[in-house]
Amino acid sequence: MSARYRSNYIDHKRKQYRTIRLIGIALLVLLGYIAVTTLIFSTRNLETNSMEPQLRTGDRFIVSSFTIRSLFSDLGLMKRNPSLHRGDIVLVHHGITKQPNIFLIFADGIVRFFTAQRISILSTDEDFFIKRVVALPGDEISIAGFICRVKPRDALYPVTEFELTTKPYTVNIPQIPALWDQSLPFSGIYSSTVVGEDEYFVLSDDRSNTNDARTWGPIPVESLSGRLLFRYWPLNRFGIP
Repeated sequence: MSARYRSNYIDHKRKQYRTIRLIGIALLVLLGYIAVTTLIFSTRNLETNSMEPQLRTGDRFIVSSFTIRSLFSDLGLMKRNPSLHRGDIVLVHHGITKQPNIFLIFADGIVRFFTAQRISILSTDEDFFIKRVVALPGDEISIAGFICRVKPRDALYPVTEFELTTKPYTVNIPQIPALWDQSLPFSGIYSSTVVGEDEYFVLSDDRSNTNDARTWGPIPVESLSGRLLFRYWPLNRFGIP
């Protein structure tokens, strides 16, 4: 083998190696991105005014995913209920009550990656709602005048939702006519109910005609997809919501 032929052969092999290495790095980046955005963190936009005044339309958030917990709980390796507190803001997937299998989850991650999070094969943004947890499993709740009163499992008396949270927030109370039918879903009245062991009671901060537990009732833990960690856009409201 001549020196020139050997040199060309070595250069060709080096180019092949660099190409294979670049493809390998790209695949690792893709798999890492899918794993992180599917199993650990994701991003979500608030597209309605249902959480005003605390959150606003167009706000963008980093969300911690409950996917790993759901998968492990199905295998009996972790308790089903996440460590939530009253006042936490959660992502509710009201379209399904059971997580899809792991292969569909990763396939969805690939589609989201190549479409910049614009397309999903599992769901659309319309399936998701951003709500606030006001009552935990075992709490007894009721609503009067659009304000929720909560009696924890071992408490003697109920108190308002604001007295049990470590995260201060305010709510929008709508003005309703004096002759408004109090039996309507959005009237601000909700009869006393005990939240089930694997359920949560979630409400909108805007207590007008927005869908939440007033119409759904307590939601199963399987419908919780994640918890909002912090708002990254707009920059002037950057921080923990």
